[in-house]
Amino acid sequence: QVQVVESGGGLVQAGDSLRLSCTASVSGNTYRVTAMGWYRQAPGKQRELVASISTEGATIYGNSVQGRFILSRNGAEPKTYLQMNNLRREDTAVYYCGVAGPQMEYDYWGQGTQVTVSS
Repeated sequence: QVQVVESGGGLVQAGDSLRLSCTASVSGNTYRVTAMGWYRQAPGKQRELVASISTEGATIYGNSVQGRFILSRNGAEPKTYLQMNNLRREDTAVYYCGVAGPQMEYDYWGQGTQVTVSS
């Protein structure tokens, strides 16, 4: 019912910036998106919250990215943009975009986009 696509990952050096985008295509009228979020997972580490944003614009950031990343949304459309600044090697991970429904659970996920930070 919901197709999620992320893009924007790549290989950068420490201190550089990247902008990730996420688009959720909702088919039918049975699913109400309440929030979209970004999670990441690095090898050997647990999946962790990067940032989330509700349809009302409320945002939550993970402690490790607070002050460096900014999550925004495109009006009422199911699109988000994650601006990542001052990237560090520990930011290296696969970043996944998720879509939450009425129960505030992430029901749909994208395929992930790789972010690799060198130095």
